[in-house]
Amino acid sequence: MKRRTLAGAVVSLLMAGTITGTGPALAAVPAADPGPPGTAMALPAPGGHRPVGRTVLHLEDESRADPWVPGERRELMVSLWYPAVRPSGVPAPYMTGQESALYVKANKAFLDANKVVLADDAFTRVTTHSTVDAKPLRVRGGLPLVVLSSGFGMPRATLTGLAEELAARGYLVAGIGHNHESTATAFPDGHTTTCDACGKAPWPEVGAVRARDVSFVLDRLTGQDGKEAAWKDGASVDTDRIAMVGHSAGGFSTVPAMLSDPRVKAGVNMDGGFHVLPDRPLDRPLLMMGQPERVPGGPDASWQKTWEAATGWKRWLSVDGTQHLSFTDLAVLTKQLGIRSFQPLDGDRVDAATRAYVSAFVETHLGCRAAPLLDGPSERYPEVRFHQP
Repeated sequence: MKRRTLAGAVVSLLMAGTITGTGPALAAVPAADPGPPGTAMALPAPGGHRPVGRTVLHLEDESRADPWVPGERRELMVSLWYPAVRPSGVPAPYMTGQESALYVKANKAFLDANKVVLADDAFTRVTTHSTVDAKPLRVRGGLPLVVLSSGFGMPRATLTGLAEELAARGYLVAGIGHNHESTATAFPDGHTTTCDACGKAPWPEVGAVRARDVSFVLDRLTGQDGKEAAWKDGASVDTDRIAMVGHSAGGFSTVPAMLSDPRVKAGVNMDGGFHVLPDRPLDRPLLMMGQPERVPGGPDASWQKTWEAATGWKRWLSVDGTQHLSFTDLAVLTKQLGIRSFQPLDGDRVDAATRAYVSAFVETHLGCRAAPLLDGPSERYPEVRFHQP
């Protein structure tokens, strides 16, 4: 491992089996000097024009034992971001108090090394751009849905910026908290679970578990399991327009999810090593977007093998000056904390590129609107490279 990141001692386990080094900084886009360390953190505002609402669901799959704690039923926390009629006036918190405290604790060694002191509640005070239980926008035929799956060991909150971006553009976004696979997942009864699976879960099993989690969440959101839809007062889902976007373990889990559930029409892998390779042709749209080492002929052959198995629309992108966790909110949050060593490329720049290309993919395949950004290299984002092996 070339550099410790804001993953901490616990979250760093997600790095196992993935590329974690960084590429050289771009001469044209040098690393920015973020100024002195601080503790105020805020997500960039989304580019869409809709106000964003957020609600949280607690779902329990009574038919399935938890794979990591077999004495329990599989239960999930799911954050829903959605286009709203108007804001509710109550800002959506980034994390709960327990989640924040455990996340700060997990990252203490990294924060100490960078001379940053964070209060236990620091991540409860990150400024978001969504409001709690705002009235959802309802459209005929339902909203297109994007399922988000975070990296192994990472709280689902760390993809909030991307979720708000997509929701402001008119999409329902479901961020799944895969239980016992994160530093902290808080439940309504007050208990908070930690990463029981870290360090012992085989990667193929992680992919299979997440694929089942995705199918279960789709069943509950659409009412296709014979029960009333879990979001009783919310907008309906357009079941013909569903995509999955994931980072790291959540990224490679897009493949088993798409292969096992035809409702998932398209997938995005953000820098996850494909620990589960397709066992048959993958004929639906796939975007692979990663750090500089994720290139044809690079050290991770799983990307090449997955590319060859993808027979539908596909794009392979790498982003200069990034590292494994750059495709999460940590790109901008570490910059605001004054941490200069997180990645060579400016954190706001990384965040803008991630939002732009993922949004373009979703618009193309769920919104039915052409996105020229995906046609080839762009002068707007010279750090993004297209690969055609």
